[in-house]
Amino acid sequence: MAFYLVRNKRSVKRVDKRRFRSATHFFKFSPALLRLRLLPGWVFLSLAANGFLLAVLLLLLLRGSNPTTASPVPASTTTITTSVSLTASSPLPSSSSLGPRHQLNYQQWVDLLAQEAEVAAERNPDRLSILAGDSISLWFPENELPPERHWLNQGISGETSFGLLKRLDLFDQTQPETIFVMIGINDLLRGTEAQVILDNQQEIIRYLQEIHPQAQIVVQSMLPHAGEKATWEGRDRLLDLSNSDIRELNQELEAIAKQEGVYFLDLYSLFANSKGNLRMEVSTDGLHLNSQGYHVWSIALQVYSREVLEPDLRE
Repeated sequence: MAFYLVRNKRSVKRVDKRRFRSATHFFKFSPALLRLRLLPGWVFLSLAANGFLLAVLLLLLLRGSNPTTASPVPASTTTITTSVSLTASSPLPSSSSLGPRHQLNYQQWVDLLAQEAEVAAERNPDRLSILAGDSISLWFPENELPPERHWLNQGISGETSFGLLKRLDLFDQTQPETIFVMIGINDLLRGTEAQVILDNQQEIIRYLQEIHPQAQIVVQSMLPHAGEKATWEGRDRLLDLSNSDIRELNQELEAIAKQEGVYFLDLYSLFANSKGNLRMEVSTDGLHLNSQGYHVWSIALQVYSREVLEPDLRE
């Protein structure tokens, strides 16, 4: 009998593969089939390679969860404009509500995120979830994030593992249920050695464990880039960075997550084509994601949250 093993900080789950076969058989006759049209076919091929994610995606749709439709996402830039006014009564800020504002340098970004975290700490919403990372996290559209959670986006364009490690204290006073971390691609583009990146990632994990002992910490893999098809302004630096190196670094990162007893979500294989490159249909420039890319990521978050994170909270 075949089983999938799902490792997390509390247990190793044994999931009967036959249960998913019966689910997929029933799914062929379910109205949820219509929702599959929201996703391109290659997503399911990638999910099939992951095995577990394919099965739980089917269960997610069978249970009636309706993924939101994709919406346009602006291309990432090094400076963002907004006119967000933060008060204790205002909605938690998000990347989709940035709007026009003056140009921000890095320190101004840090100051703004500190204000946003202060609001989140004061309001202390239920099921607070934090996105910590760089521009890929920064531009996650609000309407694509799982709606049953409250989200605090702590992404900064161009961020490195060094920078994120130094500013984790910005949200020390918050009480998140889950913290999703994705960082490292900008380190690689700057020539930082892989071991240094892994050491920083491990320090990030340990810091979050110490300050937020009740939180579920989810380390997300780095995404591939599109190689020769990339149009990003730093394309030459992308071409010097092998996707096989990113994949190997992700494998080592997964080992660290296991060692530290936190969650690991593999997104790389969801976005890579048969050559291991980022699919251009999910990208604006071969490095950053477009609306379709965020929709795929959103599905992965919904699946992982419902089938891995939420069951662990009930244990």
